[in-house]
Amino acid sequence: MSFDVILALIGFAAISSITPGPNNLMLMASGANFGLVRTVPHMLGVSFGFVFMVVLVGAGLVQVFDAFPVTYTVLKVVSVTYLLYLAWKIASNRKPLRGAQASGKAMTFLQAAAFQWVNPKAWTMALTALGVYAPPSPTLMNILVVAGVFGLTNFPAITTWVLMGQQLSRFLNTPRRLMIFNVTAGVLLVAALYPILFPSPV
Repeated sequence: MSFDVILALIGFAAISSITPGPNNLMLMASGANFGLVRTVPHMLGVSFGFVFMVVLVGAGLVQVFDAFPVTYTVLKVVSVTYLLYLAWKIASNRKPLRGAQASGKAMTFLQAAAFQWVNPKAWTMALTALGVYAPPSPTLMNILVVAGVFGLTNFPAITTWVLMGQQLSRFLNTPRRLMIFNVTAGVLLVAALYPILFPSPV
């Protein structure tokens, strides 16, 4: 991969990582509800989980999906169902915030890593990056470069969302404010399903 291609990939990875999506919306909600420290496992799960996903997809996993098209439908159903469940969990949280003593549990490392496989934005990012910036029939080194670029750009981007949520927690010190925030975050997470349910015609 040339230096120009890598620079373009860095730009794509940075922009796609920091724009709103299921991961960032959930991380912002976690930052608001649990703070930065308790959200670190969630953050690491997102970053490492996505890097691992890029490597496996680049290594040929996507060919399995192409060979068995029904798996795309199964993935869509699972994605929609799980995202709706997460949106409900976020929207239904009514417990007042008390920083590190906030009730409830933040998403774990393994939960966040596994979530990447049912996250439609993660799939779009991985397939686009490998299809556009990696050469045809990419070598393992090409795949690792793509995955590594996302690993380096993704964590700072998602940290920004967690910090935004943590700053918002200063104003979410009443049940009503917290309810409004969590319901809004849940609705936005449901809105992220639009590209799955109503894909743009090619």
